[in-house]
Amino acid sequence: MKNYIQKGAAVSIPAPHAVNSGGMVVAGVLAGVAGHDAEVGEDVEVHVEGVYDLAKVSAQAWTVGQAIHVNTTSRLCTNVPAAGTLFVGVAVAAAANPSGLGRVRLNGAAPAATGE
Repeated sequence: MKNYIQKGAAVSIPAPHAVNSGGMVVAGVLAGVAGHDAEVGEDVEVHVEGVYDLAKVSAQAWTVGQAIHVNTTSRLCTNVPAAGTLFVGVAVAAAANPSGLGRVRLNGAAPAATGE
């Protein structure tokens, strides 16, 4: 097939903001995990599938199976859908309150669904 590019589990885009490897990247309604550090405008590999330990709102407790969103400004994951968040996946492990990380299976959808 002449028009096939790639599987799409990760995509390369210009970094919309400075990112660190393993941090959330949010570009419009595309959200995923940075495969490496990148400055604004540099190409960054954004992983949109897989299971990752991601920075979360520390004051939240998560349960297995909860829908997880990312705040498009802070890029912290949250279990609270709200304006300014994108649905990115599901919690696959419990996370305590307080704790800085939560384990998330990314949904791989692009565009990601917006919060309420």
